[in-house]
Amino acid sequence: MSVYTFEASDARGSIVALSAYQGKVVLIVNTASQCGLTPQYAGLQELYTSYKDKGLEILAFPCDQFGHQEPGTNDEIQQFCQVNYGVTFPVFAKIEVNGPGAHPLYQNLTAQKQSPNGPAIQWNFTKFLIDRAGNLVERRLPTVKPAELAPTIEQLLA
Repeated sequence: MSVYTFEASDARGSIVALSAYQGKVVLIVNTASQCGLTPQYAGLQELYTSYKDKGLEILAFPCDQFGHQEPGTNDEIQQFCQVNYGVTFPVFAKIEVNGPGAHPLYQNLTAQKQSPNGPAIQWNFTKFLIDRAGNLVERRLPTVKPAELAPTIEQLLA
């Protein structure tokens, strides 16, 4: 199922149809502000700055399911991302990515591509790369740095 069929709440609680990103290459990432991988926000912003005008969108979905590393409110998360990392890509409302309360988008993504350890998201900063048609191209582990995605992003944008 295409990611464009889903909706998500932005940080203010407004519903955003992901069909708004149709025709773009989309990188979907579950994020956290108090994680050892949090500095990846800088790399994500670098990717966004480099490729947004060519058709890349990055969608961040804060999640507090891993070690209580995203305890803040949606407003606090927004402020943290902007002040500490200059984030200009969309950071949505906090969601769950695993279990019975998992957001339908993440239920779909994890059903399509499993990690070596199974379908569940293992940690913050798991990355899903979507092509312009809304199809999941690849799932990358949290330890994969955003810059490592650049060659695949370039191929998908070509």
